[in-house]
Amino acid sequence: MYETHGTVVGTVITGPVTRSNAAGDEFLSFRMASTVRRRDHATGEWRDGSTLYVTVTCRRRLMAGVVQSIAKGDPVIVTGELRTTEYTTRDGIARSDLELSATAIGPDLARCTVVLERAPRTGDGGAATPETEQVATRSLVA
Repeated sequence: MYETHGTVVGTVITGPVTRSNAAGDEFLSFRMASTVRRRDHATGEWRDGSTLYVTVTCRRRLMAGVVQSIAKGDPVIVTGELRTTEYTTRDGIARSDLELSATAIGPDLARCTVVLERAPRTGDGGAATPETEQVATRSLVA
């Protein structure tokens, strides 16, 4: 009821990895970075600011799409539920991590172009037509 939803624009910095939790449910996770860019009004140059690091998790149908479509280095836009997870490292150091449980992930078309490859979708048992196709995989061109 009081979930915090947000959208992060950034770059995938680790390859997506499929994992399972203690209950045996599979999920996919990867890390992404989002760096603030600000214009220095004195010089007119753009400068990098601070970087936000986020662990993104995907489940179910989104997980299958990410496996086929997203790789390390890709510019992405991710939206979903934000939460902080706290843990202790093996060395006994307390840490926290920002996690984004994704509901949607897509390429950042401001930083890349995408060529969609479509797979036939069957409707009412008939043959697939161009109007009834759906996106199955992707090819990113940076």
